[in-house]
Amino acid sequence: MSDRPTSSRRFDPPLQAGRNGRAVSVARSAAAFDALKHDIMLGELAAGEPLVELELAARFGCSQGTVREALLQLQEEGLVRRRGHRGTQVSDCTADEAVEMFRVRQQIECAGVLRALRNPSRGLVPDLKGLVEAMENAARDDDEMELAAFDRDFHRRLFRDADLPALDPILHRCLIHNHRFKISRSEGRRDLVLTAQRHWPLVAAIEAGNSAAALASLEHHIATIVDFGPNVFPGAGQ
Repeated sequence: MSDRPTSSRRFDPPLQAGRNGRAVSVARSAAAFDALKHDIMLGELAAGEPLVELELAARFGCSQGTVREALLQLQEEGLVRRRGHRGTQVSDCTADEAVEMFRVRQQIECAGVLRALRNPSRGLVPDLKGLVEAMENAARDDDEMELAAFDRDFHRRLFRDADLPALDPILHRCLIHNHRFKISRSEGRRDLVLTAQRHWPLVAAIEAGNSAAALASLEHHIATIVDFGPNVFPGAGQ
């Protein structure tokens, strides 16, 4: 479920060749994926910037094939665009696209929370509480990328109880782009602890089994993620 990086480092040092060459390749591909995703999400790699496999292979100390695996993962998340002979570029992050992503996300999640609360799993509330606590810890460490990863874990964990698995990849992509837009477009320093703690009212409503309160909390949560949210979802941000 988690898309959380396994290390807070930008990328791991080159690995020594071992008996299991495939495992080494996978580890290097994951390191490249994590580092490139980090730079794209934070806006350090701008939209339209080319990603040249040969240059990236030299940077990460791996083969072009390994880099290609990382780029394919990034393409699945919508963070890069592969254009045949024109190569791979960082995808756009526009306000228009962000608005539509928020609309899709709200529709999926709000329908999902109502389904989830019809028959919630025993581990739902403990899992959600643990993820909010993990968000708070990441916030106190001033690790915005880790906070965002736990945030995505939280919303996908809740949606898992809706038992609509075919929609999870769509929700995941929406969450990725919501966070990318919010992080890369933020002006000034944000209160990360407050960002984490915004999830507690939703957890409380779910723990109480109050579907109406959970739906209202989730609608408000999504509508107030970014400044233009109340314009997209009139009334939900009240």
